[in-house]
Amino acid sequence: MNQSATLEEVIEVGGVMTDRQPVDFHRLGLAGCIDRLTVPLRRQGTCVRWETPHHGVEISSGCASLLYHSAQVALSNTFKYAHATDVTVRLAAVFHGIRLMVADNGTGFESVPPAAGEGIGHGAGLRTISQAVKEAGGTVDISSAPGTGTAITITIPLD
Repeated sequence: MNQSATLEEVIEVGGVMTDRQPVDFHRLGLAGCIDRLTVPLRRQGTCVRWETPHHGVEISSGCASLLYHSAQVALSNTFKYAHATDVTVRLAAVFHGIRLMVADNGTGFESVPPAAGEGIGHGAGLRTISQAVKEAGGTVDISSAPGTGTAITITIPLD
């Protein structure tokens, strides 16, 4: 199967980026798997920029899966809500960890502090990944305001 045929397998279903092919971290690497999720954004004319300053970092399949699903939520939210023309995806090694950042120049949203015991006060996808990242010992930072775009930064320890 050629590359363009396999990219046709990446679609959005109900606004959620969905790859009908199995995720293959071994063949494509984490960045390659996440990059496939950007296809629907590119199809609608969004410019997607990649920043991957560090290569060759060994990460567990569990960590890769968590970062992949986090990127899936962030990119799906960009696709559904942001009306962005530019998206930057950054995947980098940091001291004892790995960091994923997805930022867009879209509409942004009012970041509401969570009520006691309620997670981060956003949609179900962001709450779910925030909880999963926290359980893995990592952190999630969401920076957004109306009219300024959104940046979601996920850091997961590798130790």
